[in-house]
Amino acid sequence: DFWSLRPESLHQVSFLFSDRGIPDGHRHMNGYGSHTFKLVNANGDCVYCKFHFKTDQGIKNLSVEEAEKLASTNPDYSISDLFNAISNGNFPSWTFYIQVMTFEQAERFQFNPFDLTKVWPHKDYPLIPVGKIVLNRNPSNYFAEVEQMAFDPSNMPRGIEPSPDKMLQGR
Repeated sequence: DFWSLRPESLHQVSFLFSDRGIPDGHRHMNGYGSHTFKLVNANGDCVYCKFHFKTDQGIKNLSVEEAEKLASTNPDYSISDLFNAISNGNFPSWTFYIQVMTFEQAERFQFNPFDLTKVWPHKDYPLIPVGKIVLNRNPSNYFAEVEQMAFDPSNMPRGIEPSPDKMLQGR
């Protein structure tokens, strides 16, 4: 079976079958970057990092029954919940954190730090708060601002570069 033959999937399946369950919309879920990136400062100093986005609204979940009902009656529930919250001035936000690892730490790490199926231990690489992401307006032109958006992993802002992460390089 899939899970027993692919132990790298254990972390994801643990979330799936945990009490965390099915998120009650986008506002009530965290976001985790899969890939490791390289951060470069103005002096050229480099470190590796992982990105984390923790919801400020709190984790909230749906029961299986609620999720089944919404799937059949309102499949766009999560999108409309987000849109309506923003329209009502209830701007959802996420605290943005990074985990940082030096090149030397990466060389001595217990597993490949660029393996996107692995989690860096928080006790060794604590979450460092960087800022907030706040959604404070809905798109005024959905086609131009959403439908035409292209997520290109190779288009990175200055100071963020690809790491030796093979999956990232392949995209």
